[in-house]
Amino acid sequence: MEFKLEGTAEEALRQIEEKGYARPFDSDTRRVFRIGVNFSRETRNIERWLVE
Repeated sequence: MEFKLEGTAEEALRQIEEKGYARPFDSDTRRVFRIGVNFSRETRNIERWLVE
């Protein structure tokens, strides 16, 4: 799970891939979800989230 403030959910997912955050779980047989979340300062809420 990666969070961005005033970024995008796509940027968050890209960072998960680029930094290899999920790599330690490659050998786990359970399904691994990558979740990118963007928070908005203006609305003070989640603006968008994506799951892969």
